[in-house]
Amino acid sequence: MLTVSIKGYKHIIWDWNGTLLDDVNIVIDAMNSLLKRRRLPLLDIEKYKDIFTFPVKDYYSRLGFDFNVEPFEKLAIEFISEFSSEKYQFRLHNGVEEVLNSIKSMGISQSVLSASQEQELNNIVSKLNINEYFIRIVGLNNHYAVSKVEKGKYLLVDLGLEPKEVLLIGDTAHDYEVSQEIGCDCLLICNGHQSYQRISNCHTSIIKTISDVVDFIKGENIA
Repeated sequence: MLTVSIKGYKHIIWDWNGTLLDDVNIVIDAMNSLLKRRRLPLLDIEKYKDIFTFPVKDYYSRLGFDFNVEPFEKLAIEFISEFSSEKYQFRLHNGVEEVLNSIKSMGISQSVLSASQEQELNNIVSKLNINEYFIRIVGLNNHYAVSKVEKGKYLLVDLGLEPKEVLLIGDTAHDYEVSQEIGCDCLLICNGHQSYQRISNCHTSIIKTISDVVDFIKGENIA
């Protein structure tokens, strides 16, 4: 017998990087490679979570890159090349598969909405063997991670659901912005790409780890 979400959700839209994929340290290492080549100050995790933002062009500017010397588009492609190199081993956050399976068993469908390039997104989701949980995997058509608002709007139409029936789960203020634009609820997890202080400014629910998601959906209190 299916367990119904007490909040009435029929679909979960997942953010990818930092929410399902545990890639914060990889992102920092990859960016530090670019910074070292240009003798710019390096990142640590606290600085990263305090300055990372969307569109990521603004984040690059905060890092000290000079777009008059090197175009942002060139830097973004260099970063993706570094980030995608085989020296990094990608993994999911602890508990992801258990949570995805629990939500599936509740009869709630799921999808991924990411600012990552869509083909590469599909490749890594497939490599991590979690395709079966998603009815849609949606990314952007470039590497510039400007915004996923428009893709989110199209996804909601494609799903054929009312906004109140959908919960978007992410780890950044941009995920909250997307939820506001498409009209659905948002749940933020504070162990991703932005600090708790950054996402606490969003007027939405925040949990510590992905393991708290199922209790939230069921309407149970989370300590």
